[in-house]
Amino acid sequence: MRVLVIAPHPDDETLGCGGTLLKHIAAGDPVSWAIVTRGHEPQWTKGVLENKEREISGVAEAYKFERVYRLNYPTTRVDSVSQADVIASFHQLVDEAKPTCVYLNHGGDVHTDHRIVFDSVMSAIKPFNTFRHGVKRILSYETPSSTDAAPPSCTNFQPNVFSDVTNFIEQKLEIMSLYATEIQPYPLPRALESIKALARYRGATIGVEYAESFMLLREVS
Repeated sequence: MRVLVIAPHPDDETLGCGGTLLKHIAAGDPVSWAIVTRGHEPQWTKGVLENKEREISGVAEAYKFERVYRLNYPTTRVDSVSQADVIASFHQLVDEAKPTCVYLNHGGDVHTDHRIVFDSVMSAIKPFNTFRHGVKRILSYETPSSTDAAPPSCTNFQPNVFSDVTNFIEQKLEIMSLYATEIQPYPLPRALESIKALARYRGATIGVEYAESFMLLREVS
């Protein structure tokens, strides 16, 4: 299985499916990471941006991703870019990465960048083009502080696939701790304790110690 995880922002991949990615890698599946946005001035200072780049390098090394793709759209401003151009960039990404399985953020997230990324990816990998792009399975992950912050609607995150990550939860938290500029103090959602608590809750749903949950968006067999 060739895996591509798409992260609107660096840290979304670890928050949403870090344990599952580690599980894929341990099983010998090649995993690539696509980071859609890049921070910019004056939203962050030059020093903070340099720290963020070091964090990304450290995270990529910790996972040992086969490849890291950078799309470089402006963080929090993806809506300022033509969506046709965003969709085209995902066409190119999928053509290059050739994944059979894609992990994608949830489409109902409160963050505008997340929603645009979700819609653009789903447009780029329409089901009737499976013969061309080769994607057989698409799963959306939940992102603490974005998925849980969305108002009630028909697009609420309703998991129907669970991954036992008991053997990988500590390594996931170690990788998450590399994001020094993103970690929050407890009891906020991106605190390490909160991330572990969510994994324990998802694990209890299926009778294991720790799990990650997903919505299956499409599967072609």
